[in-house]
Amino acid sequence: MRVAAALPAGDHVINVCTDRYRFTVGFAAGLMAHKISLLPSTHAPEAIRQLKAFAQDVFCLTDDPQCEIDLPKLLYPEGSGEATPGDPSWGAQETWQCPEIDADQLAAYVFTSGSTGTPLPYKKTWGRLLRCVHDGASRLGLLDGRSHAILGTVPPQHMYGFESSVLLGLQSSSALCAERPFYPADICSTLAAVPRPRVLISTPIHLRALLTAAVALPDTDLIVSATAPLSQDLAREVEQRFATRLLEIYGSTETGQIATRRTAHTLEWRLWPGVSLTLQDGQAWAQGGHIEQPTPMCDVLELQGEDRFLLHGRMADLVNIAGKRSSLAYLNHQLNSIHGVIDGTFFLPDETHASSAAVTRVAAFVVAPGLTGTGLTDELRKRIDPVFLPRPLLFVDRLPRNGTGKLPHAALRALAAAHLRPAP
Repeated sequence: MRVAAALPAGDHVINVCTDRYRFTVGFAAGLMAHKISLLPSTHAPEAIRQLKAFAQDVFCLTDDPQCEIDLPKLLYPEGSGEATPGDPSWGAQETWQCPEIDADQLAAYVFTSGSTGTPLPYKKTWGRLLRCVHDGASRLGLLDGRSHAILGTVPPQHMYGFESSVLLGLQSSSALCAERPFYPADICSTLAAVPRPRVLISTPIHLRALLTAAVALPDTDLIVSATAPLSQDLAREVEQRFATRLLEIYGSTETGQIATRRTAHTLEWRLWPGVSLTLQDGQAWAQGGHIEQPTPMCDVLELQGEDRFLLHGRMADLVNIAGKRSSLAYLNHQLNSIHGVIDGTFFLPDETHASSAAVTRVAAFVVAPGLTGTGLTDELRKRIDPVFLPRPLLFVDRLPRNGTGKLPHAALRALAAAHLRPAP
């Protein structure tokens, strides 16, 4: 209520608080004050400029006094702390009721970049957000009457982090951890410090880093992964090393979460209640349940029945070389399965559309300090057709992954331009 009273007059807010508790309080305050949260995919200056064109009254809520986002700012008001039982002011708060938010209230716009690079808005009403998260809590087994401690390695501003590390706690009577640890040792120490049952909300890149780090892995009651498909081998190792079960989430910015699977046991995804998929001209469309409107999916999906499907990669990842087809997702899986590869990705250096017949080669970046180009190529030759061997194969110190472990196209293009620039 204190934060809601401090919010400026504008109807749109970008909440960039890095502390997950402050983000959650700020989001709830916005709901109470009928503000619409804007959740862009990036806070880069150009994206902020485009958001200002979308909502001229937008302001920024931040907990960083040095925040450089070019918007009117409100620094998160810490105040002097809330009253607790025994304080003289506690009696005035005893009858305070949790506010009820209209299910049809527009709570947020989430943004994904289209092919032109212009952020595309998708509205999220409060009732449909809650239905999605409540169905997810049920599918994850978090409605068992116990209070779980939820720790996320993903930012709350990302759709997956927003749903799974913020709203999931609010809808399952669980406790959310304000911290967002990054390094494996910090993740494990923070996880070990919270009471059980405990839940880790993470990504494949973070899970792989945890398994390769020389740290003790605490027993964890549930691990949830999203943003990129997990291999069954990695899922099984995670379950074994953490003495846990791992559930993988499938969804998109446009639809939110729509399916889950226990990857160590099955490759089939099971849809959320009420959500259905239909195929139109080879493309899958999602609708029903919490989805605001029928939405095309960017992945190649194979329906296995009314509520199940297989994922075969992104439509834009399909590669056709010399009459042979593969996908970047498959090639990346083979590359990252090689012993000694810490991280790696295939890419199209000429930026030709992946499904175009003009594609004649693929390249790859790899983080593998103990391997040579010849040795790595020999290993790849055992796993993939020779026409998909990367030319060139470029060794780098790190890949430009963002906070959720994804590789933004712009960052990858910039890295490729720097390495493939002709010598002067």
